[in-house]
Amino acid sequence: MAALSLTRIAVAAGSLALSLSAGAGFAAASPDLGPIINTTCNYSQVNAALRAENPAAADEFAAAPDAQNMLRVFLSSPPAKRQQLANMIQGMPEAQQYIGTITQVAGSCNNY
Repeated sequence: MAALSLTRIAVAAGSLALSLSAGAGFAAASPDLGPIINTTCNYSQVNAALRAENPAAADEFAAAPDAQNMLRVFLSSPPAKRQQLANMIQGMPEAQQYIGTITQVAGSCNNY
C-alpha cells in the first residue's frame, strides 16, 4: 500500500516536472522514451541542458522544488523503474505535450 502511494506521488510530481521543465514540447502518438529512460546524465547535466536549450522552461523549473526533487528521484532510479514511471506519465494526456522537450534534453545532456 505504501509503495502504491509513493508511486502515485511520484507520478503526480513527475507530471509536474514534465509540465514545468518542458516548455515547447510536442505531442506524439508513441514517442520514443528511450533517451530519458536510458540516459546516463545526472541531475546537474539535465538541468544544465535545460537551461541552455530552453531558458524559459528552466526558470519555471527552478521555481518548483517538488519538480526538481522528482527529477532527481527519476534520474537516480534504475532504467526499469524509470520505464515504469515514464509509462505512467505517458498515459496522462496532459503530459503528452512535454515529452518531446524532455526527451530532447535527455539526448543532449551528455554535452553538459
